[in-house]
Amino acid sequence: MSLLRLLKPKKPSMLGLDVSSTAVKLLELSKVGSQYRVECYAVEPLPANSVVEKNITDVEAVGEAIRRVTKRSGARAKFAAAAVPGSAVITKVITVLASLTEEEMSSQIEVEADQYIPYSLDEVNLDFQVLGPTEDNPETVDVLLAASRSENVDVRVAAIELGGLSPKVIDVEPYALETAYSLITHQLPDEGHEKTIAIIDVGATMTTLNILSGGKIIYTRDQIFGGKQLTEEIQRRYGLSYEEAGMAKRQGGLPDNYVPEVLEPFKEATAQQVSRSLQLFFSSSEYNSVDHVLMAGGSASIPGMDDLIEEKIGTSTSIANPFANMSLASRVKAQALSNDAPALMIACGLALRSFD
Repeated sequence: MSLLRLLKPKKPSMLGLDVSSTAVKLLELSKVGSQYRVECYAVEPLPANSVVEKNITDVEAVGEAIRRVTKRSGARAKFAAAAVPGSAVITKVITVLASLTEEEMSSQIEVEADQYIPYSLDEVNLDFQVLGPTEDNPETVDVLLAASRSENVDVRVAAIELGGLSPKVIDVEPYALETAYSLITHQLPDEGHEKTIAIIDVGATMTTLNILSGGKIIYTRDQIFGGKQLTEEIQRRYGLSYEEAGMAKRQGGLPDNYVPEVLEPFKEATAQQVSRSLQLFFSSSEYNSVDHVLMAGGSASIPGMDDLIEEKIGTSTSIANPFANMSLASRVKAQALSNDAPALMIACGLALRSFD
C-alpha cells in the first residue's frame, strides 16, 4: 500500500522513517537470501509541538530532525518510506471483476472511490491493493482502497525533502505495523496461526490499539495517553527540565521513591488504558477476547510492563522485537537496539518496503 507512487523501474534501498509526536526514528535494512540485517538506525528527538497528535505542524523542524537523524545514523540510502497515521486514511474493501487489466481496474476504482470518499478526488491521494479472489465469487477480486487528504501526504513529502532525502513511498501506519508483525509471528503462541492478536503501541502522546486476525489488521484506534505523562511527572516531582526528565527516565539515577511513587502508578495507568482500549474493541465487534497481546512503543520497554498487563487483563503478553532473528552491522549496538526495538515497529515495517 502506498499513497505516493513515483514511477521508477528499479526499487532502490529505502530508509524506514517513522515521524512520531516526539522523535524521528530511522532504520535501514539489507537482505542476503532470506536473512535480514540491520545496517543502521538512529532516533532523533523533535522540538516540542512540531508534531501534534501525529500531525506535522512545523515542517522545517521535522525536516531538520530528519537531516540530523540521517547524519547520525550514517545511512547511505537516499530514498525514504514514511507513513501517515491510520486516522488520516479512509480505507474500504471493494470488489471488481478479476478479468480487468490494471489500467481498467484503476479507472473503475476511481469511479467507485467517489462514492466512499467525502472529498473531491482532486484533494486526495489514492491507492489500491488487490487482496485476492472474493470468497464466494471466483470472477471478482477484493481490492483494498486507501485514500488520504493530499495535505497529509504533502507535508510528509516536504519534510523528507527538507531533510535531504527523496520520498519514495508514503504508507499507512497500521499497514506498516502489519508488515513488521510478519517478522515476529514465530514468537507467538502457535506462531499466530488463526489467532487474534492485539498490538498496543504506547507512544509518547498516543496509544494505538491494532487488532490483527489472520495476520491482517481488522481494527485500529488511537487514544490520547502516552509516555510523555511519565516524563512530565518526573519533571514536576524532581524539578527537572523536560529534557532532563526524559534523560533520567531512560538512563536512571532518580531518587529511591521514583519506582514506587512515580513509575508504578504510571505502569498501572498504562495497564488500565490497555484494558479500556480492548473493552472498546470488544463492545464494537463480535469479538470478546484476544489470544495474545504484543506491547510496542517506547513505554513497552519499561521493566515489568508486560507482566503487569498480563496479570491485569489475564491474557498472555510479550514485548515486540522485530529484530530478534536479524543480524546486525558492526556499527549497530545490540543492547541499544534491543531497548529501542518495541518503538521501531513502524520504522521496521517501512524499511521492509525496500524488498516488496
